[in-house]
Amino acid sequence: MTQVVHPARALWWLFEPVHALTYFSPEARAAYEAAGLRGYWRGYFGGRSAPLGAVEAAPVVAAFFNFAPQMVERALPEIWGRATPEQALQARVEGATGALGRVLAEVKPNLIDRSVELLERAVEGLDCAGRVLAAANAARPAEEGRLARLWQATTVLREHRGDGHVAALVAEGLDGCEALVVRCALDTRRETMQPHRGWTDAEWDEATARLVERRWLNPDGSLTTEGRRRHVALEAATDLAASRVWTHFHRTELDELADALRPISTACRADLPPTTPIGLPNAS
Repeated sequence: MTQVVHPARALWWLFEPVHALTYFSPEARAAYEAAGLRGYWRGYFGGRSAPLGAVEAAPVVAAFFNFAPQMVERALPEIWGRATPEQALQARVEGATGALGRVLAEVKPNLIDRSVELLERAVEGLDCAGRVLAAANAARPAEEGRLARLWQATTVLREHRGDGHVAALVAEGLDGCEALVVRCALDTRRETMQPHRGWTDAEWDEATARLVERRWLNPDGSLTTEGRRRHVALEAATDLAASRVWTHFHRTELDELADALRPISTACRADLPPTTPIGLPNAS
């Protein structure tokens, strides 16, 4: 039986890889290093948190949610002595557009232009109340050039969905480490996720024990029937929180956007590592 996927989730599957290039491409790494942010995590925390300004660690711990606080605190606010938020933002866009220029070289420009047109229309219709990362990115000045505009629009939309996902996790009573443990019980290896989010073995094991006590997990670490039900519910809540903007589009426009994005997304996904912690399903 074919799985029925919510349109908001199906579109996220398509536009997330465009944004994700900034975390994995050599162009992004080189741009951050040129700005003074040497080391992967300085570039990550500097670039992604820069729309918030030269903040301390605390609001980033809250907004990024599933990163261990101590991991964020190793980067912030120390990185602002190496690069200003504006320098980090400039490096982020330069790295993203450099990667997109290489990756999308064979994609027809009219598909990129149509994707930009429809994605920017979606961004203009976003309600960012309660969504701090989305609001900060949406408030940025408009970029110039089709690739920078494509990346900016996908970034606002993915942070909007991410903010809604965090709200759904909080409503389900999950903390950041518990959310990762549930994810690993579904489809991801602990060895892949834990080092990239900074939780210690003790913190991870304690989170697992809490989930067993709350009947999300079986003693062997697998999801219980209740855990699966609640996971489906929080994913549905995430889709619902991300769906309102797409109700302003006719179904034919959503189909057109998906068709235009598909070759863009495929090219970007092919440039990502085979295993990442960003939450996308495996490419079919």
